[in-house]
Amino acid sequence: MVTSFGPCWPWLRVAKTVANRVVRAFSQPDPDDVIPSGIQNRYDLGMQIRGDSRRSGCRAFTLVELMVVVSIIAILIGILAPTIRGAMARARAFKCQMAQRSVAFDFAIFADPELHGDRGDDGNRNTFFIETFQESQYGVDEFWRWGEHLGSIELPDAQGNDPMRCPEVRVPMRLRSDLACSNGAVGPAPSVSFAFNARLHRAEITDSRGRPRAVQVPMRPDILGRTDVPLLLDVDGVLAGDRGVNPVFIAPALDSLGPYADNRLWYPGLRHSGKANVAFIDGHVESSSSPDREKGWDWAYQPGS
Repeated sequence: MVTSFGPCWPWLRVAKTVANRVVRAFSQPDPDDVIPSGIQNRYDLGMQIRGDSRRSGCRAFTLVELMVVVSIIAILIGILAPTIRGAMARARAFKCQMAQRSVAFDFAIFADPELHGDRGDDGNRNTFFIETFQESQYGVDEFWRWGEHLGSIELPDAQGNDPMRCPEVRVPMRLRSDLACSNGAVGPAPSVSFAFNARLHRAEITDSRGRPRAVQVPMRPDILGRTDVPLLLDVDGVLAGDRGVNPVFIAPALDSLGPYADNRLWYPGLRHSGKANVAFIDGHVESSSSPDREKGWDWAYQPGS
């Protein structure tokens, strides 16, 4: 098999030549220590060494040659470093997308009337709450799986367990038992990677006095037919924490006059080259720098509407 090194081959030959000279220079005996027989003085010794070098085609490498090789290596590193960093960032973004797809796949099973497993406090009725599914993903509240006698645990743990995590978010997460996600089971805020669509959790309604407010609403299996509805997305937990908000749910304001107004619950994590990954009900994942303004993304949908 023939391998082509392209334009780099001449420089590789230069580097190899320099390396060979360095090896020879350190492997040859010191003329001050060894004078071969028949040599009368050190002048004759120098002349013989010089003549031998010429006959063998070898000569000492120069400082200029060494600087050229070092410069070439530095240039190659400068060219390759951004490419390598970009490739690693794309790999992390892909891993984040795969994590979101996994959550969406679990949601499809959780919502299916025949395939669903343990629904915790929601039981086996035909409706369920998005927060119950969220708790099953983290393993908190009635789904606590981190040790019967532990009241809390920091993740990732010794076994590498680290659910609901984007690889770009490296802040350790602490889970607490006997709490719902919306009541502080997951934190601190900067450690949270993904937030669920808040309007699937609490629908905004107008009460009998004409005041807007949000009420918890159950979902039915027919939610699986809403392929244009976002399920979860990357969240900026630092921004949410600065606002004093629990970042496990997120929603754009749209035309809200109530709890979602002024984008109080809108803090997308644009950490993948300025974009956020968004997983939809049907399991497909897209990326956007403005996820609240994408056409065809139904952020206004509320269960029962």
